[in-house]
Amino acid sequence: MRAKLSKGVDPLLFFAVMALIVFGLVMLASASSHLGKTKFDDSYYYLKHQIYFGFLPGLAGLLTTSFIHYRHYQKWALPLLFLTLILLLLVFTPWWGLRAGGADRWLRFGSFSFQPAELLKISFFIYLAAWLQKKGGFIPFVIIMGTVAFLLLAQPATSTAALLMAAAIITYFMSGARLYQFFLAALLGGGVLLLLIYLTPYRWERVKTFLDPEADRQASGYHLSQTLIAIGSGGLTGVGYGQSTTKINYLPEPIGDSIFAVIAEELGFIGALGFVALIMLLAGRMFIIAGRSKDQFGYLAVIGFASLIALQSFIHIAAVSGLIPLTGIPLPFISYGGTGLFAFMTMTGIVFNISKYN
Repeated sequence: MRAKLSKGVDPLLFFAVMALIVFGLVMLASASSHLGKTKFDDSYYYLKHQIYFGFLPGLAGLLTTSFIHYRHYQKWALPLLFLTLILLLLVFTPWWGLRAGGADRWLRFGSFSFQPAELLKISFFIYLAAWLQKKGGFIPFVIIMGTVAFLLLAQPATSTAALLMAAAIITYFMSGARLYQFFLAALLGGGVLLLLIYLTPYRWERVKTFLDPEADRQASGYHLSQTLIAIGSGGLTGVGYGQSTTKINYLPEPIGDSIFAVIAEELGFIGALGFVALIMLLAGRMFIIAGRSKDQFGYLAVIGFASLIALQSFIHIAAVSGLIPLTGIPLPFISYGGTGLFAFMTMTGIVFNISKYN
């Protein structure tokens, strides 16, 4: 396989990625300051942890993947997915699995821990792109999608499972699937998800809270009421960077599931809109790069990554804003979590390389 002479990285894509990374670290510094001071007597504890275990490994991943020709991933697709699935299974073992908050989502090796589900976001769409280029087929696609979803739901990581399945269905449709297959896959996945939500009390409680947030604002509706207070407090221009009051003792998960509310409170509607514009620029440039790709593998890989980033951002913002039931979905490039930041930076490194050769 002879590689073509490469071009430079798409400048708008590069700007969007770098801006999001910097913005994420700056906002995490503010959102986590009170929590870090209270728990560890260090206002910058979470920021330093994010830099050491997210940004620096992510930078290495971004630089490495931006120089590896993307077509090599076709050969590595199955081994990469297989390795990630093994890691997903290991979270259930007593030796390496780390249970927190009633969920088995982390692997622990000494003092180091990470979430295999975040790495799956890379390997799954690399494999899906390679598989769809060579084979495809509706029933095998459903089997692949179902296997991955089952492992995630067992943790349980319902929101992550729904997110990956939605992005996978978009990727499958963009590979040339017929419209009825797209709707059938969406109905099948959505039906299974709705059934699981209905049969699981804590998931169903979130839906009931979404339908009637005023029913119990001090219990099941507390989280949503606080995010809405934070967003409303920001107004047009915000209360000022670092000046959020809801992040202090009121807003649940200010560095994770609710961090967009902190952005809206401190930077206001204008700042929140600026962030949304950056996400739209990133996803938009990725879709354009996909359209320019001269081979199916590069096209589908970028479609998968772009769909994932766009959907995850939308779900987080919509949940915090009360447009959909609350989820445990972090905000890409912004929320605290080293594995997540590493995954998104590595993912964009692959897209950088695809943009150079197409």
